[in-house]
Formats: sequence, structure tokens, C-alpha cells
Amino acid sequence: MSSVSAQGVVERASAELSRRITGLGLRGRKRSPGVVERVASALCGQPHAAPAPAAAPTPAAPSPPPPRAPRRRRPAPRPLYWPQFVLDDSFLQNFFLYFNASERRTLAQVCTKWRDLLYSSPRWWNGLIAVLDCRELRSASGCCMQRFYNSIVRRGIRGVVLVSATDDDINEFIRQFPLSAHHIHAIALKGCTITDRGLEAILDHLQVLFELQLTGCNEITEAGLWACLTPRIVSLTLTDCINIADEAVGAVAQLLPSLYEFSLQAYHVTDAALGYFSPKQSASLSVLRLHSCWELTNHGIVNIVHSLPNLTVLSLSGCSKVTDEGVELLAENLPRLRSLDLSWCPRVTDNALEYIACDLNHLEELTLDRCVHITDIGVGYISTMQSLVALFLRWCSQLRDFGVQHLCGMRSLQLLSLAGCPLLTSGGLSSLIQLRQLRELELTNCPGASPELFDYLHEHLPRCLIIE
Repeated sequence: MSSVSAQGVVERASAELSRRITGLGLRGRKRSPGVVERVASALCGQPHAAPAPAAAPTPAAPSPPPPRAPRRRRPAPRPLYWPQFVLDDSFLQNFFLYFNASERRTLAQVCTKWRDLLYSSPRWWNGLIAVLDCRELRSASGCCMQRFYNSIVRRGIRGVVLVSATDDDINEFIRQFPLSAHHIHAIALKGCTITDRGLEAILDHLQVLFELQLTGCNEITEAGLWACLTPRIVSLTLTDCINIADEAVGAVAQLLPSLYEFSLQAYHVTDAALGYFSPKQSASLSVLRLHSCWELTNHGIVNIVHSLPNLTVLSLSGCSKVTDEGVELLAENLPRLRSLDLSWCPRVTDNALEYIACDLNHLEELTLDRCVHITDIGVGYISTMQSLVALFLRWCSQLRDFGVQHLCGMRSLQLLSLAGCPLLTSGGLSSLIQLRQLRELELTNCPGASPELFDYLHEHLPRCLIIE
């Protein structure tokens, strides 16, 4: 959960309140113009005040209908004064929409009225997770923690992050927050020293847990995963846990038949582990992210395409042994791919981009950061992909202005990053104004990007967020 400056949120709230009340007032009743108004209108030549021209005599008009009884006029609404205005429910409901969930944490501290209104509906807190640093919680009173846990339930927050937790912290969390058993859907353990026993305790307690993330939990072993993974988990992340290797992938493959998303960063996972996935997972697993799996080779790619043919998102970031032949296998056998990440794959060349452009006709996002052997020729292949929406070419050191010219023909492209490309000049980058549909353009650390260029781009791409 990102930290938000309380002072900044309060200043923004004050400015928004001032903007929304400016010009408000009672509506005046319509009335017929008086003598002075009619004379002034006549002198100024207003058409509605000019005397009617003489008309030819007309037949006698029918007698006018009898006058209707006068209607009762509705009393004019009484104005709201400032103390009443900022406590009006209908106004606040619209006012809070201008802030995100993190900023509403600060707004809830303004007064009890705002807090109660924000706590009354979980819709104000969608996407927010609660981060608990267990080192700080050890000195907090039980009453304070109880109020905090009650606020989590009241706001409908379904995700919790535990930082630096031990087995004792896990037991204390279970004791003080019993409602979490049927309320928490996602939990992340980061930098924790819990053992297999602590992991088993928390997973046994959380009966509606669907998403699990373990980051930097170096005491967790593969035997612990075999003992406690539950079939209801559909999203699993294992990152930077030194005891995670092939057996852990085997546990995931055997114990999680409904797995939809699997992210793995493990330096010692081999090609064989990627062949463990079951037929059930081949139908359910749609997102596979492998980060810095240094032992993975093209043989592992063969196992992926045979075991998981229905992937739509695949990341091989940092899998440095994957070559063009492995990418060719992916392109030929995973036609449903929508997102592909080949960043930090130094053996990928322009040939791989030709395979991607020819076979992955539905690809929408492609990441090629630090692929140092990609040239303008490869970018020319990519430019033929009409479905591509996001393209990331950070620190591609051989990309030149000619390659940027190819990109200018991609009419579906909305996100583009050329950060750190050292050979691009202001002249080549200025041609990007042809991409009128761009929503975000990143040009950080580009030597050819000058202040004059940024002014030029801002002028011709007014709807694009340009990251300088």
C-alpha cells in the first residue's frame, strides 16, 4: 500500500471543496421585464423589446379561456452554510469520488462524519490492502490492534500484507483477528522468518484464501509447501525464497488444480520442473511469470508449450539462456498469448521478433527491455503487428531513429517506452507526434531528448502522458 502525504491530500481536498462551491447560489424566479427593462431594451435595439408592427385587421379572435387558479409556488431552497455544506451526505458522496482509496485514508481522519460515511461502503476502498509491519505491532496494545482489525472488516478490505513476521506473530494475528478466517481472500508474507509450522497455521486459519504470495521467506521449505498448500488457491507467487526449487513446482502442480496465475522467481529451477503441470492446470493456468530462472533453457520452453498450451500471459524476464529457437517454439505453439515479456534475455535477436510478428497475431503487450541485440530491423518486424497496444524497448542500445520511423505506423499503439536508448536523436523522437493515439510515452535517460523536444511533444500530443 503506497504511502500518501496527509498534508497533500488535505490541500487537495480543500481545493476541491472550494472549486465545487464556487458560484453556487439560489436560482432566481423568472419574471416579466418591468418598464425600465423594456425601455432600456428598446433603446438598445433588443428584438424582444421592439414594438410590434401594425398588422392587417384579422377576424375576431375567440374569447380567451377562463383564467386558471393560481398554483402554489414552491418555497425556494434554503442555502447551505459552510459547516452544513461539508457535512451534507449527497455532496460528500460525489466529493469522495475525486480521490483514490489511499487518499481516502487521510480524508477519513478529518472528522467522525467523514469517517463514518467512508466506512459505510466497501466501494470506497476497492483495491486497498492492509500492510502490517510486525516489528511495530509487537509494541502496540491489544485494544489498538482490535480497533484496526475491526476497521479492516468494516471497510471490506480483503487483502493483508505481513512484513517481518515470525511464528509468534502469526499466532498473535490469528488470536486477535479471528474474523480473518472468513474475510481475508489474499495474504502476502514479505521478508518473514516464519517456518513451515507458521505457514501451515495461517493457511489452516484462512478458510477463504484464494491468493498467496511468499517473498523473501527463506525459512519456508519445499516440504512445507507440500504440507499446507490448499486446492482453493488460484493465484500463487513465490519470489526470492532460497529453498524453492523443482520440488516446489511439483507441489504446486499436484496440489493446486485450479491455479490461474503462477509467478516464480527461483534461481535453481530446471527445465524438468516445467513439465510437472497436470492436465487440469493446462486448462486453468493462464498467467505464468518466470523471473530470473537462470537454469531455464529452450528445453524448458518445450515443456511449457506442451504442458500449458492455453497461456495468455507469459514472462521469461531474466531467463538468460533462452534463445531465438525458444521464442520460435513459443510463437508457433501459444497462439493465445496477449502479453509476452522477454526483458533481460541477451540471446534474443531480430530473428525472434520475426517469429513473434508472424505468429502471435493477438499479442497486445511486448516487453523487450535490455535485449541488446535488437536493431531497427527487428523493430520493423514488430511494426507490422496491428494488435500491439503496449511496447517497451527500454535500454535497447542498438535502436536508432530509423526504427522509430517504423513505429510511427502503428495505429493501435498506446503505451511506448524508449527509456535509455542512447542512439536516438531529437529529430527521430520528434516523429512520434504521428502517434496521435498514444496515452503514455516514456523517454527518461534518453540523451537525444531535450527540453525543446518535450515542449514540442506536449504541444502535438496533448492527451499523452510524457514521462521525462
